Amino acid sequence: MTELKFARPTPVRPLPEEATPVVSLKGLTKRFGTVVANDAITLDIYPGRIKALLGENGAGKSTMMSMLAGRYKPDEGHIEVNGQPVRFTSSKDAIAAGIGMVYQHFMLVDSMTVAQNVLLGQEGGFFINPKEMEKRVGELATRYSLDIDPGAYISDLSMGERQLVEILKLLYRESRILIFDEPTAVLTPDETARLFDALWNMTEQGKSIIFISHKLEEVIALADEIAILRRGRIEGELDPTTIESKADLASRMVGKEVLLEVDRQPAEIGELVLEVKSLTGLGLVDIDLEVRKGEVVALVGVAGNGQKNLVEAVTGLIKPPLDTVFIMGQPWRKFFDESTWNRSMCYIPEDRLGLATLPNQNLVDNLLLTTRKGFAKGWLLDKKRAARDTVDLIEKFDIRPGRIHALAWQLSGGNLQKAVLARELYREPKFIVAEQPTQGLDVSATEEVWTRLLEARGLAGVLLVTGDLNEALQLADRIAVIYRGQILGVLDTADPETIGKIGPLMAGLVE
Repeated sequence: MTELKFARPTPVRPLPEEATPVVSLKGLTKRFGTVVANDAITLDIYPGRIKALLGENGAGKSTMMSMLAGRYKPDEGHIEVNGQPVRFTSSKDAIAAGIGMVYQHFMLVDSMTVAQNVLLGQEGGFFINPKEMEKRVGELATRYSLDIDPGAYISDLSMGERQLVEILKLLYRESRILIFDEPTAVLTPDETARLFDALWNMTEQGKSIIFISHKLEEVIALADEIAILRRGRIEGELDPTTIESKADLASRMVGKEVLLEVDRQPAEIGELVLEVKSLTGLGLVDIDLEVRKGEVVALVGVAGNGQKNLVEAVTGLIKPPLDTVFIMGQPWRKFFDESTWNRSMCYIPEDRLGLATLPNQNLVDNLLLTTRKGFAKGWLLDKKRAARDTVDLIEKFDIRPGRIHALAWQLSGGNLQKAVLARELYREPKFIVAEQPTQGLDVSATEEVWTRLLEARGLAGVLLVTGDLNEALQLADRIAVIYRGQILGVLDTADPETIGKIGPLMAGLVE
């Protein structure tokens, strides 16, 4: 696949010798019980520059930034702003010091509009009438080319659109130090390019950007400086101009060679596991789609074009029109009436913390969410066996910090995603719906997930819903492109012309 190119307005500039950091982290250490998430972190942030922060899942990136943003208090060390030590007791203190952060897990009120969420907590925000609120937020969105309706309710938005709201909240505060934690994870290539233009514009105004991402091509294109975090410690800093390739950067990050691709061998195609026939309604128009055992079918499109609706109709979250969805040869209603806990259908949701897991429950209880019947003996639940199996899954999938009693919310986004994947593949499904399965995962973990999904084809068919076109091309046998609730084309990835057709179809351009 041809990689997305970003038109950087100016070359990477060397740091002036006389430059003074706007923020300095001095020996920051943070522990969670016996786990040391950050170990004596020392890092400088300079005005007018973009510092990318790279590290594997569980390396401590989000914990470190959460201390800078006032969400966590360091156990040791301190933070300096403009050379003066500061002590943040809450995110309000950090905001007052000019530091703002967009988190991986969105902090939005579903029952409020986009504009209300952006102004929530701002001084005098709710003394402004709704039209004026929407005007202000609309102007802000237009200024940064972020396509979002300020009057829309959060509950009606896709995950990609919710990400844009979080970014707007940060822009509205006019913070001097802006922290972006995986901001492009659910954005299309065009949206990513527009975001990068906005970030470069902000640095021209003297703002400091901290950019956390697992997308190495973005880091190389965007950053002025790259800091590597490994096992809670800063391993070093790199000049982007010295990096030879994505593979070179990946190996420096994880300390070993990373291939950044998988060997997808043809699998034996079997019976239908999903058949969608002329599905109209629920925001969808005349959808026809088939998935067979032994194949991966990817559904791609700009966020908000009906992917969510189709996934919910297939997975049982909403009821589709009669005789439009058939799973493993059975009509939708009959399938869900008779479905078993294993060797059936599994769902890996995009919303890993809200829908896929219980945030305040440990990994054993989260394993039991969808496998409970497999550990039941009459009225009794064999939690000892569930705990043993959880230990095995933690080791097999390298889920950190590696404790079965860790709560879901305590895991990094990537490790939580691996826990969900481990649980669902444990069920030996015959049909897998995988929605953004590698979102927020580092390169080595992404390769592992890709490999496991391809291995699962021996027993299952896979419907892969992804915003990552490279992922779709690496894994899928066929790619279905959805636009405004319609599938405009189903393309064979073996066809060399497929790559050139995907972009126009995502934009609604049909030959």
